[in-house]
Amino acid sequence: MIKLPVFSLAIFLLGCSSSKKANLAINETDVTRIETVLSHDSMEGRKTFTRGIDKAAAFIASEMKLSGLKVYGNAAGYLQSFEMINGTVATTDVSINGTAIPASNVICVSSNENITFSEADKYTIVTINKADTFRNKIRTILNKKQNTLVLIDTSFSRNFKSLNQIKGPAFESDINQVFVLTGNMDVTNYSVKITQKANKLKLSNVVGLLPGKTRTNEYVIFAGHYDHLGFSRPDSTGDSLYNGANDDASGITAMLMLAKYYKALNNNERSILFVAFTAEEMGGFGSRYFSDNLNAGSVVAMFNIEMIGTDSKWGLNSAYITGYEKTDMGKILEKNLAGSKFKFYPDPYPTQNLFYRSDNATLARKGVPAHTISTSKMDNEPHYHKASDEIKTLDMRNMTEVIKSIAISAKTIVNGKDTPTRVDTTGLR
Repeated sequence: MIKLPVFSLAIFLLGCSSSKKANLAINETDVTRIETVLSHDSMEGRKTFTRGIDKAAAFIASEMKLSGLKVYGNAAGYLQSFEMINGTVATTDVSINGTAIPASNVICVSSNENITFSEADKYTIVTINKADTFRNKIRTILNKKQNTLVLIDTSFSRNFKSLNQIKGPAFESDINQVFVLTGNMDVTNYSVKITQKANKLKLSNVVGLLPGKTRTNEYVIFAGHYDHLGFSRPDSTGDSLYNGANDDASGITAMLMLAKYYKALNNNERSILFVAFTAEEMGGFGSRYFSDNLNAGSVVAMFNIEMIGTDSKWGLNSAYITGYEKTDMGKILEKNLAGSKFKFYPDPYPTQNLFYRSDNATLARKGVPAHTISTSKMDNEPHYHKASDEIKTLDMRNMTEVIKSIAISAKTIVNGKDTPTRVDTTGLR
């Protein structure tokens, strides 16, 4: 029998105890408890700028406190609050090639109260034509910080009406983006004069920190978005409350469970940030603010967790990684899962451009290996963005296994043994 020194034996036993405690931290009971609270009717669908989302933020912050996370940076608490401008248009005087455009066909994204420009100001002109994917192109435009006149083909009339929800408010800046619904896409001259009242609105991400043991200035991020759609058009049963159980209470539940896990394990060499983003459904404004106020070079990896409450197209014990081919992060995760029953796959829905449609996108555009993990069948998800997205539609046991597998797959990144390659941003949109 080998006799260990008393001190070494104590360290060994402490390590075993921490591992056992960590393994117990991710359990179906707690997963169900958190998911139930976040998707409950009392959260009112967690729509941005509502009482429901404020209630959800308070709950997430309380869970971070219970897990023993520290606040991030110089914040007074777990809320990372910021302001945006929601402009209420008062007057519009817009013409394209000398033809006046009705006010109902003009939407402005700006924090300025007076927006005036013409072809002499050399704004970037972008067209959205019949063959384009409307939502993807809108998000690309909104993510670019440049003065833009956007001409939208009249075939998108119905989409244009919903653009106010997609565009959301605006960060305070001198940038103007004006969207015009028109049948005239060949522009030779234009004139835009818009006045609006700039209303300041408050939003909050929720952020908790687990400092690293040795590499305190290197960060791994686990995140999801906690906003959803609130009340909307009633479905066939008359239900008008969009609870967002899978989208994305499941991702926030995972993030909070991973916080408990790593705190219990207590051996992360790199620092870990646990983040609940706001306003994803309105254009990813929470993640954009967070990413723009963070040194992207210090972020080693980001795990964005979105819609993991249902089984994937491959069945149980599987999930996919968006942008799999853009870094070697997926291969690292697979290596750490070798021998387990769980399997990660590349994104099976490449035409849907999922890599740039979620909260990983802002950091990915800065070169960070930032990927979304999901199980959602995006070609046939029956409850996506519907009032029926409730907890009763989720498989809590499989969801628990997904969370455990994320924890295991990330271990060599968290402990500093592996560093994923960066995203090549050359020519990135």
